[in-house]
Amino acid sequence: MAQEATKTQPLQPLPASPSKPGLKERLQQAIDRTTHYLLSIQKQPGYWVAELEADTTLESDYIFYLHILGKAERDRVAKLANTIRREQLPDGGWNIYAGGPSELNATVKAYFALKLAGDSPEAPHMAAARKRALELGGLEATNSYTRFYFALCGKIGWDLVPAMPPELILLPNWFPINLYEMSSWTRGIVVPLTILYALKPEWRLPECASVHELFKDPQRKILSLRWDRRPLTWHNFFLAADRVFKLYESLPWKPFRAWALRRTSHWLLEHLERSEGLGAIYPAMVNAIFALVALGYPADDPLTARERGFLQDFEIEESDAIRLQPCLPPVWDTALTMVALTEAGLPTHHPALVRAAQWLLRKQVLGPGDWQVKNPGVDPGGWAFEFQNDFYPDVDDSAFVLMALQPVAYPDPARLKHALKKGLDWVISMQNRDGGWGAFDKDNDCAVLTRVPFADHNAMIDPSTPDLAARALECLGRFGYSASHPAVRRAIEYLKKEQTSEGAWYGRWGVNYIYGTSGALRALETVGFQNAEFAQRALAWLRSVQNSDGGFGESIASYDDPSLKGKGQSTASQTAWGLIGLLAAGSPSDPAALRAVNYLLDHQNPDGTWNEKLWTGTGFPRVFYLKYHLYRINFPLYALAHFRNLLD
Repeated sequence: MAQEATKTQPLQPLPASPSKPGLKERLQQAIDRTTHYLLSIQKQPGYWVAELEADTTLESDYIFYLHILGKAERDRVAKLANTIRREQLPDGGWNIYAGGPSELNATVKAYFALKLAGDSPEAPHMAAARKRALELGGLEATNSYTRFYFALCGKIGWDLVPAMPPELILLPNWFPINLYEMSSWTRGIVVPLTILYALKPEWRLPECASVHELFKDPQRKILSLRWDRRPLTWHNFFLAADRVFKLYESLPWKPFRAWALRRTSHWLLEHLERSEGLGAIYPAMVNAIFALVALGYPADDPLTARERGFLQDFEIEESDAIRLQPCLPPVWDTALTMVALTEAGLPTHHPALVRAAQWLLRKQVLGPGDWQVKNPGVDPGGWAFEFQNDFYPDVDDSAFVLMALQPVAYPDPARLKHALKKGLDWVISMQNRDGGWGAFDKDNDCAVLTRVPFADHNAMIDPSTPDLAARALECLGRFGYSASHPAVRRAIEYLKKEQTSEGAWYGRWGVNYIYGTSGALRALETVGFQNAEFAQRALAWLRSVQNSDGGFGESIASYDDPSLKGKGQSTASQTAWGLIGLLAAGSPSDPAALRAVNYLLDHQNPDGTWNEKLWTGTGFPRVFYLKYHLYRINFPLYALAHFRNLLD
């Protein structure tokens, strides 16, 4: 199964000081508490991992998935339904992040899932959900993946779904539009869907679980399938292609269909190996299991059962509820925690760090992957986010793992040196033509693909982003690469180009401009650019958005409304990011830094943790968000320890 055997040490709280301490003593006590806590939750094999929280679309889709597979045990579905009901908002809808407004797709999916769970559509909470879904635009305004699931079970017609023919896989890699111009996560989601689109399995669910009442417009016109008023647009081009594909779909003989299905099936089966589920992420894994069943693998076939087991590992079951994680983040959590503990002063030969390093070294991806299509002739050497996802190592994890391993006094230094060199070479090789980095692929930036009808998950491509460029640059700087190195020079120029007029940087993978700006400043410091004019403008911006309580916070709503950049309720993780940025381009004597330090000290719990209700992680901006449960612990530890170290 995905998670290795775990064992945690019992936590014994540290004694409090009998008298009110000064700043340095408070700092040390806080650092010691958090260090103690993190050491107590390390898993026996050496890694750290905590819950990765997401919205109720996962539980809603899971109820649907269990019904399709014939595995919808009453108690299990009831617990999933409890999780969904608890998250319903007063207006009847469901949101996609803590504190956010109702969102249409989450609301429609929750309503349907609760119907499958047995809730009467006349129940007050269901009537409120239906009313809110219609207010938000109705089923015709949902995204293509929501409608695809409804078509799979016969609740709507396939004419309301964008064409996703398996023939897409036949487009050669040199063609301007092909499978590998899509982002890695889109490939994982879409390839199984093309199999399902071709086979159109007749999966029937109870008639009572209808969705016709969720259409706002009796004509059922799908917004994403409407023509632009201007005739010559990429959207209209792809809509015309959609019409052609659907015409092809209606033909009794499809000359390329059998070939395309063989290719897509082979791709799917190949990508299920050396991975704990397709892409090791929830939506791709669910779609892959559906595709296996459609291809004739029963739900209890050894292959299908194995994939179901990987997905089941995402469950967190409590006495009366089950919630789902979108994936498991052990490599990411481990790297961040190691960097924080090292900054906190844990000896580099400490057994916890050595065990963690040993575990990470075993997780280095040394086999082939999708990234090689656009980056040929390069040896592998990166790290993935999850326990095993060998086709998809990523730049962010790889850079952080390299920084985590660098200072460890590993008992086999030659082994460590070899791994570090392979990892660094891989990260450098993934630099894009614009000087930045994407997550999983090189130069994955074909913007016209964002106009295809099924691109409404807002993550069709994987272009350079400032936060990833900053992470890679910071890694290179920590390994001694100077500003004269071509990769460093190009990265600095990229960051200068991407800086906003206020001085901030966008955060693609964390919320949002505070995350991006903090990362950029930390990177620029490592290559000696912290005093450059553009870095000082970023420092001034950070000071300008600090809250009156000394903390930093930014609402996820800033992805929809850039005027909200840097504005929001203070959180522990975002305050840590703000403090890290202040220290990178400023000094510990900066009053803003001291206020941030005091905020973290004042809000620490006795066990060394911090509370954080709001979410500060990003999956797909404007579509899917995350709450990393260790962010509120390892980032504050690093920030406080770094402040203390600068004081010494």
